Amino acid sequence: MTSVGSSPTRADVRPEWLAATREEPLEPDIPVVDSHHHLYDRPGSRYLLDDFLADTSGGHHVRASVIVQARAMLRADAPPALQPLGETEFANGVAAMSASGIYGQARIGAAIVGQADLLLGDEVRPILERHVLLAGGSIAEGGRFRGIRHIVAWDRDSSFVNPVYPATESTMDSTAFREGFAHLGRLGLSFDAWLFFHQIPRLTVLARAFPETRIVLNHCGGILRIGTYAGRSDGVFALWSSALRELAECANVMVKLSGLGMRLSGFGFEAGRQAPASSELAAAWRPWMETCIDAFGPARCMWGSNFPVDKGSYGYTVGLNAIKRVLAGASEGEKEDILWRSAQRFYRIRAQGLAI
Repeated sequence: MTSVGSSPTRADVRPEWLAATREEPLEPDIPVVDSHHHLYDRPGSRYLLDDFLADTSGGHHVRASVIVQARAMLRADAPPALQPLGETEFANGVAAMSASGIYGQARIGAAIVGQADLLLGDEVRPILERHVLLAGGSIAEGGRFRGIRHIVAWDRDSSFVNPVYPATESTMDSTAFREGFAHLGRLGLSFDAWLFFHQIPRLTVLARAFPETRIVLNHCGGILRIGTYAGRSDGVFALWSSALRELAECANVMVKLSGLGMRLSGFGFEAGRQAPASSELAAAWRPWMETCIDAFGPARCMWGSNFPVDKGSYGYTVGLNAIKRVLAGASEGEKEDILWRSAQRFYRIRAQGLAI
């Protein structure tokens, strides 16, 4: 893996720094489905199947994963609206490689979340249908395409926002977005919601308007504690937790316990002289993750690595140990929900041959 430098979202990956903190896997027999990771090859930054397999080789029982869009392998010669079809082709090719069994028993890319511009309104329907076909067709036909992530993260501080994903404060409220969004449920597709904590109420409104469409809130709801939010952790937590609990009243919504290694969250793991141990991560994460679990319940929470983005803050084995430490007081069934069953159910991951 190669990596570029730090940004407001991610810290630079430093292999020697990560290597200084080694741990044996905790509870290695519990199956794991990683509900959120990326694969890409772009100038100065590469993270492909071999890199992910190396990260997951630390002894945890990773059985399957969900590849989530990251603007990888876009079709260079296609119109902008069709370029993301290339990423679905790429992800499905990786999934086919994994399904051969040559690369181990885990099924990487057992589900795929792609990108489509929902602001196209009704015109997005044929594009969604092409994504489904490019990933093998319907679920009944063995297809892997499960949903869309149209990033709507917005903040007044533009440094937090990736310019390749233009959004406004009211994107989710717009007529065009909702026309496009309506086709997800009609096609049996879900929506991965990446936004910031102060936007959660708008997602709640959207979820209530489309109660039959399955939605998963990414990365614990987009916590911001750097830049203009630095020193305001108590206020952020209060607003975030209140909005999160209201969103949890929508039965069609789940949440990913992921993304807390991003610099945006303000934990500062990347600034330590040594990569953090799982006990340090668990202590820092506990108030946020336990609030998510309390609000949604274990059956509506799923763990995701968000690698390689979170890799700038800790190693894969250490990160999984940390979530298992957070879950130390949970029942076996609750642990299984968060570590694999919720993701398998939400993304309808086929369990044949997965021993889960």
